This record gives sequence, C-alpha cells and structure tokens, in this order.
Amino acid sequence: MNSTETGSAAARRVPGQSVWQRELPADPDGLSERAVAQLERYSGSALARLLRFMGMTTLEWEAHGAVVRDCHGQEYVECGGYGLFVHGHSHPLVVEAVRRQAATLAQSTRLLPHLQQAELSAALADVCPGELRYSFFCNSGAEAVEGALKLARAHTGRQGILAAQDAFHGKTMGALSASGKAMYRDPFLPLVPGFAHVPYGDAEALEAEARGIASEPGGLGAILLEPIQGEAGVVVPPPGYLALARRLCDELGALLILDEVQTGVGRTGEWFRCQAEGVVPDILATAKSLGGGVMPLGAFIATPECWQPFDESPFLHTSTFGGSPLACAAGLAALRAIREEGLLERARELGRLLGKGLGEIGRRYPGAISAVRGEGLFWGLDLRSEGVGGLMLSRLLGEGGVLVVYSLNRPNVIRVMPPAVATPEQIEFVLEAIDTAAREAEALGGEL
Repeated sequence: MNSTETGSAAARRVPGQSVWQRELPADPDGLSERAVAQLERYSGSALARLLRFMGMTTLEWEAHGAVVRDCHGQEYVECGGYGLFVHGHSHPLVVEAVRRQAATLAQSTRLLPHLQQAELSAALADVCPGELRYSFFCNSGAEAVEGALKLARAHTGRQGILAAQDAFHGKTMGALSASGKAMYRDPFLPLVPGFAHVPYGDAEALEAEARGIASEPGGLGAILLEPIQGEAGVVVPPPGYLALARRLCDELGALLILDEVQTGVGRTGEWFRCQAEGVVPDILATAKSLGGGVMPLGAFIATPECWQPFDESPFLHTSTFGGSPLACAAGLAALRAIREEGLLERARELGRLLGKGLGEIGRRYPGAISAVRGEGLFWGLDLRSEGVGGLMLSRLLGEGGVLVVYSLNRPNVIRVMPPAVATPEQIEFVLEAIDTAAREAEALGGEL
C-alpha cells in the first residue's frame, strides 16, 4: 500500500502499540519503490507485479509483540505470518537468548556436541505427548516432514504413504508428494512414488484406502495428517478422526505421522493440538513457532522404537545448519517463554474471545461469510467467493490495520492467527476491522 492508500489508517493507533525504536525513512514511497524494483530485477517480475497489483508495496519496518509498523508509520495487528508468531515479534526472551548465543557460539563444528541441542531435545521430550523423545533438528517445516517420511520408510521397510487431499506439508519433493494440491504438484511430476490421498475427515475413505494400501506389495508405511488442515482453510477434523488413524496404524503395522508445523508450540492452546484429542503419533513434525518468531527452526520427534534406523546409522539423515546453537537457543527461549508467561492459557483465553467474535460476525454477514472454523488462535473465515476474499483482504491490510493471510489451497479462506502475546484490546481491534470489512463485502456481494 502506498502513502495515499494508507494515509488515513496511519493516524489510527493500535491499542497497546510498542514504543518504536527505528526512525521512519524520509522518503518512504521512494524507498518502497526502489525495493520493489530490486525485487523485480533480481527475484523475478511476477512477485513485483503481484505486489503492485495488490497494493502491497509498502515496506515492513519494525515489529514488536503483536504490532507491526510499516515504513509509512502505519501500524497493524499481526494475524498472519502463516502461524509463525505465537510469541509475537521480537520476543525479549528469545531475542536476548539469540544475542547472547551469537556472541559465543553461533554455528556448530558438527564434530563436537553442543549444550543447546542437548537441552532443547530434553525440553521437547518434556512437552511432547507419550513416548515421543528423540529429536532431529532442521530449518523448516518442509524439512521436518521430509525427515519424518524418510524415518517412516526406513523403520517399516514399506513404501506406501497415505495423506489427505488439500493437505499442505511443504514444497520440497517428498513433502510435496504428500501434499494434496495439484497446482503445486503438477509442474514437478513425476513426484516421489508411493503416495495416495483421501478426503480429509472422511473416516470411511481413510480406513478403506489404508487397508487397501496395506494389502499391496509395497505395504503401508505411514499415515500422514495435519491435526487441523491449515492451507486447506483451517479445517478441523470430526471427533474421533485422528483416533481412527491411530488405531489403523496400530492394526496395520504402520506409523502415524502428525504434521504440527502450524498447529504446534501453542497455537491452539496446547503444546501440540493432538494432545486435545489424546492421540499420540509415532512421529511428530513441527517448526514455525518453535524458533520463537526469531530463528528458522524445525524438528521431527519420534519414539525410541521408531528411531532404530538412525540409532544403527546416525548419519543416515543429516543437516549442516539444522540444530545450530543459535537456533536451539531460540527454541529453548521460546519454550521457556510459553511456560513462564502462561502463553498456552493465554492462547485459550484469547481464542475464546476471538472465536466468539468471529462467529458473531459470520452470523451478521452471511452474504459474505459462509463459515467460521478454528480453535485457539487458529481461525479461518470461509468466504462466499475469492472476490469477497480479495475485497476483505485489501480492506484489512489498508485502513483496517490488520495483517491476515489467505489459504494457499483455498484462496477464498482468510486465516486469522494473532499471537498469544496480544492483548484483549488488540483482539477487539481485529474484530472491529473484520466486522467493517465483512459489512462492506456483503454490501457489494452481488458485484463480486
């Protein structure tokens, strides 16, 4: 958004905003245009065209807690970030831990062990359900899923992986093979063989396909699911669905892999969303908020029994940068912040406020919003059309002062994911902005 588009919004202050430390540029429009032009020249013209088309050319400038400020001085409540910011931006505990670690030992020699990885492994084992104990650290959610898939095949000796339609597990080749959106898969065919997909939440389809794959020569190595589908539009499975997947894996000798990249580390008010249903996977993949919103950090965690292939050959799966002292220091501080600041309880409390408000907005404007879904601080607004979504997204990012994201696999779904450090007043600010955007979208519904 340029200065003309954001001028009136810039004067609207977000409740409880930070004391800003970085001086605004003298020529924000010129600086923004220079940056977009550089992106166009050195990162490809398509991205720059999209940014200009959507009016999203102002630069992110500074962010603290639940508030982001752009180079024009407009403030936004963070509700996007694809689920990254459970801790908000620049959480003091995480920033300080990274600062101290960077001054002493930022990266590992990979020859000697380091304390931060050992302590983070122990801390994760403490918060994970069941017998999940052994961790492998990487840099992203896609890497975590890749490692989990490799471990499942190495442990079971079976090729078949059953995943869900509309799932999103990342864009590396293995993770993409498990994902269920043709748009992202087709340009890279053939993908890794052995993957099948069923409708998410359909218990009968899951059971039939699992038994079918198990009877084939390659066998069923694993069922891979998201406890709540994120990029499909915040789709919450029916009660008992995850438990069925667990029972099928036990019966058929397969492993259950749960992808908690978006839902994990406090997003839904639990350490991991599977704990809300009492389901324990054999392998759990996580990332995003594990790095506290400061460092890239992912992990897959498994039971000792599943870990046997890596015990026999510890270099079967490795990563040069994964589990660095710097990233692990951030992860330790992120887990500590959740405990010390009661962020799980806060996510549940703010989630009730947010969910109640979004539900009321959905009922007020049925011409714009067809459904509201979610848990904790992970909500989706299912809109009547992509046109409604575009209008609401533009309104929220403009004068609304709220950062939200659409869902990659369902562009008509806007996701609302504030951090657990937000205040009730900031949640009310978000609800007010969404109410205004939905009212305007419904008024123009016949034209979208």
